[in-house]
Amino acid sequence: MTTQAQPTTTDQGNKIILPAIRNFVIGMIVLGAILCLLAGSWTYWRGWVLTVLFVFLTSAQGVYLAIKDPELLKRRTQVAPEGESKAQRIFIIVGLLSMLGLFIVSALDRRFGWSQMPLIVSAIGDALLVFSFYLYYLVFRENSYAATSIKTFEGQKVISSGVYGIVRHPKYVGDLFLIIAIPLALGSWWALVLIVVTLPGLVWRILDEEKLLNKDLPGYVEYTQKVRYRLVPYLW
Repeated sequence: MTTQAQPTTTDQGNKIILPAIRNFVIGMIVLGAILCLLAGSWTYWRGWVLTVLFVFLTSAQGVYLAIKDPELLKRRTQVAPEGESKAQRIFIIVGLLSMLGLFIVSALDRRFGWSQMPLIVSAIGDALLVFSFYLYYLVFRENSYAATSIKTFEGQKVISSGVYGIVRHPKYVGDLFLIIAIPLALGSWWALVLIVVTLPGLVWRILDEEKLLNKDLPGYVEYTQKVRYRLVPYLW
């Protein structure tokens, strides 16, 4: 009778770390090249700084979830899964296109010189980018059900601790900081205009999600009475 060798800690680590390194390198090359080509310059330093930060933070987030909460990582990678309504799928598509638009318009702004932004403002944008991923970390640490889709899961409970004790949708707060951070980090005032398009969709997404949670998640109505604000404390 033969027995199969159990995977060692090193083997498990390699299955997480090595793909993360590969994704980091590929992401650096692809995003950096796209931004520089659109900007018309390989010395587009704002683009390279954002590329390093964005790809590193995204990769680090994937490693963290793979180690701490593989089920959440699986939920996060299911974009518009079965069960999403047509309107919700449209929101996801529009959201992805808006995010892509932030990168494209910012790089084209650099190529054609549509606007000039002080270096300190771009530095603030880089800081906001890091802060947005810190908010994501706080969200994922508290809530193992923070999926990309609007749905409830078996065994899901209302989360009211940590950042969920401040606002009801802290993940979307992180998204808001992210979409502000990208054009600032890339030095484009014009790309900020896209936020006007993105924000109404974000508000609609929140209201649509709350409609489902009020109906399907026990205790959520009571939670909304305890935590009054959805996105911005003392405002909404």
